[in-house]
Amino acid sequence: MLTKNQLGFLYMFMSVVAFSIMDLIVKWSEYYPLGQVLFFRGFFGVVLYFFIMPRERIKNFYYTQRAGLHFLRCFFGLIALIAIFIALRNLPLATVVSISFAAPIFTTIFSIFFLSEKVGFYRWLAVLIGFVGIIVITEPGFNSLNIYYIYPIIFCLGLSYVAIAIRQLSTTEPVWLISLNFSLVITLVSLFTIPLGWIMPQIKDLILLCMIGLLGGIANLWLSQSFKLSEVSLVSPLKYLALVFGIIFGYLIWDEIPSIKTLLGALLVITSSLIILRREIYHKKKIPSNTRHE
Repeated sequence: MLTKNQLGFLYMFMSVVAFSIMDLIVKWSEYYPLGQVLFFRGFFGVVLYFFIMPRERIKNFYYTQRAGLHFLRCFFGLIALIAIFIALRNLPLATVVSISFAAPIFTTIFSIFFLSEKVGFYRWLAVLIGFVGIIVITEPGFNSLNIYYIYPIIFCLGLSYVAIAIRQLSTTEPVWLISLNFSLVITLVSLFTIPLGWIMPQIKDLILLCMIGLLGGIANLWLSQSFKLSEVSLVSPLKYLALVFGIIFGYLIWDEIPSIKTLLGALLVITSSLIILRREIYHKKKIPSNTRHE
């Protein structure tokens, strides 16, 4: 019989694997219009959350007294999702994963303005280390005017506000409702892209596209369950296994070999995130890590 910490460790590992496979499929889906891929991410997320919501809420699942904050969470979450999808299609997998680890850095900065939190010396040092890491990773891209390096940073900015919004929403709203509303918005927005030309997928491709939504939804559930069962300090470092999977998948499928600068920058960004995590635990103000691509 596994202990709670061991179960949480297992849930976190499964979540990282699911997110990594989802990233892999999103990168593979570059031949399909972005709006069409967003539809599969949103629609099958909706289907999943309808199965897990309380039975008594099926008829009034949409009820909330914080519609404005839900809208902001969905708006910035959609921007983050589109940005990471574009980045995955145009940059090496390990590079995108490395930069995406910088989200807690921006969350720390946003918490000053939106939550009136005080940020001490160590967290400011972590922010500085993280920004140096981002510069190290993206410097080749900026030198060669590769605009796609900006998209993972846009993702981090959007996700950082999402983390703040979820921290505020979760005081009164169930997690499934926050995620369901986001999946609904993705689905509705994606339908407006049909006139731009969707492609009829083959059966094999259809299965893979459906998996984007299912994996994203399941990964978020496993992530939430992990933080519910285990100590944050125990399971959070497992998130960085995503870089290992990114390197392996990128090399085996696309012959991508991460540069020394990418690995060095990733090390700085991960170090920065771990410092922030330790300070958050010290102050008992845990950053909500139950969202990533949503």
